[in-house]
Amino acid sequence: MEFDWNEPPFELGSLTQREIEESFEDPFAVRLMPDTPRFGVQARFFNLGMSAGGIGIYSVYRTNGREVRVLLARPFAPEERFFYQRKMDQTLAP
Repeated sequence: MEFDWNEPPFELGSLTQREIEESFEDPFAVRLMPDTPRFGVQARFFNLGMSAGGIGIYSVYRTNGREVRVLLARPFAPEERFFYQRKMDQTLAP
């Protein structure tokens, strides 16, 4: 997966580009497509994933199938961490 980091439209803050990319590589990452008409013209997707260092990262991105353009990335809010953990537990349940 290639990432377009040319002039990111947001401040990285405490995150690094590598941590954000790692969150997309997380085998338990949750990817969602919003079902609102607001995103109908140019599809936006959400990714909830963990970096290799254990940082939960929420990202909004768009993709053309080859390249990912991250539009926003930030650490998980408490409810996002709960949602991610619940989805991971469901995946690992026997």
